[in-house]
Formats: sequence, C-alpha cells, structure tokens
Amino acid sequence: MTVEDVTPESIQSHAGQSHAGQSHAGERQAGESYAGESQVHVVDRRAIVMWEAISFVFIMLVASALHFSYELSNFWRPMAVFGSVNESTWEHLKLFFWPGLVVALVQYAYIRDKANNYWFGKALALLAVPVGVITSFYFYLGIALPIYGRGFLWADISTGAIGVLLGNAVAYYALTREPMRPRMNWVGGAIIVTVTAMMIAFTPAPPEMFLFNNFYGYEYSGEFGILKDYEPYLVFR
Repeated sequence: MTVEDVTPESIQSHAGQSHAGQSHAGERQAGESYAGESQVHVVDRRAIVMWEAISFVFIMLVASALHFSYELSNFWRPMAVFGSVNESTWEHLKLFFWPGLVVALVQYAYIRDKANNYWFGKALALLAVPVGVITSFYFYLGIALPIYGRGFLWADISTGAIGVLLGNAVAYYALTREPMRPRMNWVGGAIIVTVTAMMIAFTPAPPEMFLFNNFYGYEYSGEFGILKDYEPYLVFR
C-alpha cells in the first residue's frame, strides 16, 4: 500500500478487521476456558445406569438395617443420628439419606470422568428421594386409612422404593445432560452439607411438625425426637 492509497476509509476498514480478529480470538479463549472449567466429559450412560442400579439396591438394604439399628445398639446415642429413633416420617427419611450419601461419595471415584454435573446431580437426587417418599406415603395412606383403617408394611416399603427410584432417575438425568456452569456443582455441595446438618440437628431437636411426630401404628403420638421410654415400641424383646 502506497502513501497515496492511504485514505480515512482504508484506515477505518483495517481497524475494523483488527478488532474483529481480536474479538474472535477472545471468544475462542473464553470458550476454551469455559469448557475447561465445566469439565466436559464423554458421558458413559451405561456406567451411570449400572451405578444407579447398585445405588438402589444398596440404599434399600442399608435403610432396612438402619431402621432397627438404634434399638439393636441398645439405644447408643451416636447411632441415633443414623438410625430411626421413632416412627415419624422424618426418621424414615434419614434411613435413605445416609446410604444415599455414602454411595454418592463412592460413586464419584468411579464415574467422575464419565458424567457431567456430578455433585449438583447427586444433590438433586438426595432431595428427590424424600419428595418421592413423602408424596407416595401420604397418598397411599389417604386411600388405605379411610378404607382399611390401617396401612400395610409392603406398601410402606414400596413408598421407600418409589422415592429411591425417583432419586436415581433425577441423578441419571442430571449426570447425562450437557454440563452446567461450574458453580452449580458448588451449589450441589452446599445443598448436601445443609441437608446433612439438618439430619444431624433434627434428631435430638426436631421441629414440632407432623413430619417429625411419632407415627406409631399409623397414629400420631405427640412424641418427637429421641423418646423417653422405648418399652412400648420395642421390636426385639
């Protein structure tokens, strides 16, 4: 380009092209940074399904054992955090939460590079389980109690299975979808820590709400938390 070719229009055109080039470079750099921070993985749906199936079996088995763990431990206070200390709905939610948390920690070691949004997905799953249990439990009792005057053990267990399956489904959806922003995994971690704290704190000091009311024999007894007398409720005498 000669001096004669230099015009205000050519200078403006050259500046525009330079700005566009810098803009595209910045976009590429930002895109690469975002993808790295989001930890985009090649999703292994088969592995996720396998682990969610293992999770379902593990949670159901451990929850069944935890139901009686407080009594079998001779009412050892530390066990009260993990086992059921009365027959309230909340105490049964604890039975599913703790094995769900354990399997989430173990599962992370095996599929963290095969799934997206891991901790956010697992947090949603841990929240979905009580939603499924509470909804199905009170729905079935709303039908069974007026007709039969009582509930049924097989139906009680089924409501637990429904809640756990809902949690598995929510986890699968979250872990196989496109990666969310990195902060969502931090949100998931905060949710898990908060719910864990609630499970611990509400054992000795529960709110006096229907979810925490001892529901022995499908009737509210007006007792909350760790009971003063377990003699009427002993299973293993």
